[in-house]
Amino acid sequence: MSLVYLNGDYMPPEQAKISPMDRGFLFGDGIYEVVPAYHGKMLGFDAHIQRMQSGLAAIDIELDYTAQQWRQICDTLIAKNPGPNQGIYLHVSRGADSKRNHAYPQGITPTVFAFCFELPGEPVCDPELATNYHVSLEQDKRWQRCNIKSTALLGNVMHYQSGAAAGNKETILFNSDEQITEASSSNVFIVKDGVISTPPLDHQILPGITRWLILTILAEYSDFAVQQRVISKAELLNADEVWITSATKEVGPVVKVADQVIGSGQPGPVWQQVQSLFSQHKFDY
Repeated sequence: MSLVYLNGDYMPPEQAKISPMDRGFLFGDGIYEVVPAYHGKMLGFDAHIQRMQSGLAAIDIELDYTAQQWRQICDTLIAKNPGPNQGIYLHVSRGADSKRNHAYPQGITPTVFAFCFELPGEPVCDPELATNYHVSLEQDKRWQRCNIKSTALLGNVMHYQSGAAAGNKETILFNSDEQITEASSSNVFIVKDGVISTPPLDHQILPGITRWLILTILAEYSDFAVQQRVISKAELLNADEVWITSATKEVGPVVKVADQVIGSGQPGPVWQQVQSLFSQHKFDY
């Protein structure tokens, strides 16, 4: 039987009850993480927990869970749920108050919820077997603190749905200056003339753990030139390769953006090398 975690207890999902006065329900007032695990081994666990703790601090939610407690919760959920490849969703809201008020209430206990969902398996390095991404392209309409991994994801959901309605698997976003920010649920990389580039971190961009792992692995194990710099919409559309990266996609090759075919229309040679390096070294950190 699959089990979830709620406020210190493990239970079947149908028994998990959260107050309708919970600020996570009323305001999206919370922080979340998704940690992938393959055959029981979690990917980037420490970095995910550090980002969660930074997010909680940024919105003044006080929670005394240590990294070891989070690890125990994740390990227990992995053990209690079927499937070799799982994503562990971790969710902390500010908690339930007796009334609805925009200001942060004092003296309430955060709600902590976690569950597992099945992943299809580790992404592959073979261009013949890889998932090829067709994506939409839209102006970014989300809030101005995208560096915080908030549970209030309506803007991301609307962008993702817009892509889905067009038959695409993601939506890449650009700001009012036509500079690429990220995608609705991913970070973005481009390749031009052998140089790998990704937008620099700021309030417009979530500091993705997979993004960090890729940059770390490339710095240690490759001779590729890598840049963190502003990327224009025109550069994206004229790139030799485009990738979207996330915990579940890893390095996802984009072969079409809106109506523009990228490169040859197939996963490129730099993607193949980088996904291979990522597969070899992703558990080293």
